[in-house]
Amino acid sequence: MTRVRRGYIARRHRKKSRQGAHSELTRTIAQQERRALVSAQRDRDRKKRDFRRLWITRINAVIRKKGVCFFYSKFIHDLHKRQSLINRKILAQLAILNRNCLYTISNEVIKKEDWKESPKMI
Repeated sequence: MTRVRRGYIARRHRKKSRQGAHSELTRTIAQQERRALVSAQRDRDRKKRDFRRLWITRINAVIRKKGVCFFYSKFIHDLHKRQSLINRKILAQLAILNRNCLYTISNEVIKKEDWKESPKMI
């Protein structure tokens, strides 16, 4: 039986990963690839963290500026108590694009919570 010659695809794949200063050393190529995958995963997680921080900062700034609510945490807590489906990303977009809508939402949340708490105080 004759020998099967591999095509150019496998050679092209190996050649593609062998670029840079360590092009002759197979072990360092594998290490670089692993490190690149680890860095990519770490940075994807960091990106989620950074965007969440940005959204929280935007919401907090708009809420405090208007004087609607002085605490971001209380505002979010009241939203969750009302079982609102609006997440932080949407709230941050509302804070930038349409602040009046965010003010309306926050006033409704506060009004509803004040109404629930007022009978208990009497």
